[in-house]
Amino acid sequence: MQTPEQISDGPHILIVDDNREIRELLSKYLSKNGMRVSQSASAADARRAIKDKAIDLIVLDIMMPGEDGLSLCRHIRETSDKPVIFLSAMAEDTDRIVGLEIGADDYLTKPFNPRELLARIKAVTRRSNNLRQAEAALSESAALRFDRWIFDPERREVRGEDGTQLNLSTGEFRLLSVLLGHPGVVMTRDRLLDLTRGRDAAPFDRSMDNQVSRLRKKLERDPKNPEIIKTVWGGGYVLSCQVDTL
Repeated sequence: MQTPEQISDGPHILIVDDNREIRELLSKYLSKNGMRVSQSASAADARRAIKDKAIDLIVLDIMMPGEDGLSLCRHIRETSDKPVIFLSAMAEDTDRIVGLEIGADDYLTKPFNPRELLARIKAVTRRSNNLRQAEAALSESAALRFDRWIFDPERREVRGEDGTQLNLSTGEFRLLSVLLGHPGVVMTRDRLLDLTRGRDAAPFDRSMDNQVSRLRKKLERDPKNPEIIKTVWGGGYVLSCQVDTL
């Protein structure tokens, strides 16, 4: 069951873990370091807290009774851009990759040092705030035409010149905005991850490849032979079409 929030002036952190001892430990530690803290013992409680409170970041356990953390993270990504840090006893590389591909901003394994978690919370929060500022600036910029598409940052939409509307996720919209801001420039996977997800990328992280693939399916005439977003082997990706301001 959700417990009362710890009052502070700092960012509001939601700790989601079925282990009461871990919740209490983190709540006290983060509160002492200037953060507001709420606790949830289940995904169901967390959904209510996210809906009812102004949560800034979620520290999320993966293995919980009922709905697990992976499922909850998918829900969060579908409904908001709130940062998520997984805190899990699942320490295999494949577990971490799955967590990051689902949309987590960072992944820390148990047992953990609270000081390290605090440092990661501060880093993710800082990068998330930078992303929001960049998106706010983007929303004030002019619409762009590329290939047969129009990118409208003010309306946060992409439409075809024939009026076709594309349904892009928040991550896909961010990725496209970064590529449109750097036409003809080769962008490495790590750079794209940093600019679109606001976190440091690990060498084995291939979540960006999956996101590019999904975006190509929506933009390209033939996703298997892309003409808009091209792969630069050993380098990353490049937006290869002309971009014009409307």
